[in-house]
Formats: sequence, structure tokens, C-alpha cells
Amino acid sequence: MQILCNENVTEKLYTLYNQLLAQHGDRKWWPADTPFEVALGAILTQATSWRNVEKAMDNLRNADIFTPEQIASISQAALERLIRPSRYFRMKAQKVRAFVEYIEKRPMHVMFTQDVPELREELLSIYGVGPETADTIILYAAGKPSFVVDSYTYRLFSRLGWVEGRYDYAKLRALFMDNLPHEVELFNKYHALIVRHGARVCLKKTPMCQECRLQASCAYYNSSEQES
Repeated sequence: MQILCNENVTEKLYTLYNQLLAQHGDRKWWPADTPFEVALGAILTQATSWRNVEKAMDNLRNADIFTPEQIASISQAALERLIRPSRYFRMKAQKVRAFVEYIEKRPMHVMFTQDVPELREELLSIYGVGPETADTIILYAAGKPSFVVDSYTYRLFSRLGWVEGRYDYAKLRALFMDNLPHEVELFNKYHALIVRHGARVCLKKTPMCQECRLQASCAYYNSSEQES
């Protein structure tokens, strides 16, 4: 993946942030009450929509299986059945189990005493925790500044003409980490706004360009207008 916005990157990122804020209002993400709930949701949302995750989480709540201890107490088959709506439920059950077993020996609050680089390295060593999941846990559960990027981010930045080529998580994350102050609230709100925009406006198949406030700076919109 190639980064195409090489000049005034910080200014461009802030301009984009303010445009998204003007369109969607002040938003925060991640919907969870506890650090473990954040981690659980981050694992279950891999390769699926949040709507499916909510169904799986509701199943766990209704069964009163919502803490690490409760999850550890049930069979793998029972866990698979409860999280089935999240898709790839057999693999995700293994990932959830691996995370639960890890934090039984090394609790999350102990891990969270580390700085971001060390915490990120430890999380990535756990089976089933990839970069996006690790950054989600760091930002939303630990409350430490590690920017989360995802398919919404890549879609938006590709259409704006800021990046091109195959999705590269590390390069896209570095665009934010290298050019914005490491502030938890800023990272939280920015990611939430991108998620909202990708889910409501910059859709995968039929983007709602007429409702978008980014038209003037969007390469995708401008090229579409020229063709029409």
C-alpha cells in the first residue's frame, strides 16, 4: 500500500476529523462496560459486522456467561453455540478460550501497567489477537493511545485518494500514529467517526455521496462526477 498524502498530513487529518465531526457529531466507541467486554467484542467482531457481534453478546448475557470465569466454566460446544451469530464461531470460540486462559494467569489490569509498545507486543503474542484486535484492546480497554484502523478506514482513505494498493494495516495505522498527538480521546473519537461514516455514508457497494461532506476533497466522488 502506498501513502499518497505526503505533505501537510497532520493538517489534512485534522481537517478530515473536523469534517466528519460536523457531519456525525461527537461520537465515542467502543460499546462496553468492562475491559474484558471490550476484548471479547474485539475478538468476536473479526470478519463480521457489529450487528452479529451484538447477537452473540446478548446470547452470552442471557445465559449469564459474560465473565472470564464463567466462560472458562462451560464446554467448548456450549461456547460455540452461544457465539454462533458472530460467524466463524468455532475458531472464535478457540480464540476467546485462549484469551481467557491467558488472563487467568496474567490479568488484564496487570498487562495494562505497561507502555503501549510492550502491551501491544504482549497482546499480539496471544492466540487470536491480531493488530486490529490488539489496538482495540489497548485504546478502549486499557485507555492508552494506539490508533485502530479497519476496513472502513481503508475504504475512506482509498476513495479520498490518500492511499492506493493492497490494504496494509501497519502503514495505515502509522499514518495516524506518526502525524497526530497520542491522545486517547482524539483517537477514540476519530475512529468512532470513521466507523460511523463507513457504516452510514461511505458504503462498500453504493456510497451515499450526495450526503457526504467530503465531496470537495474526494477523488472517488470527483471522478464519478466527471464520468457522469
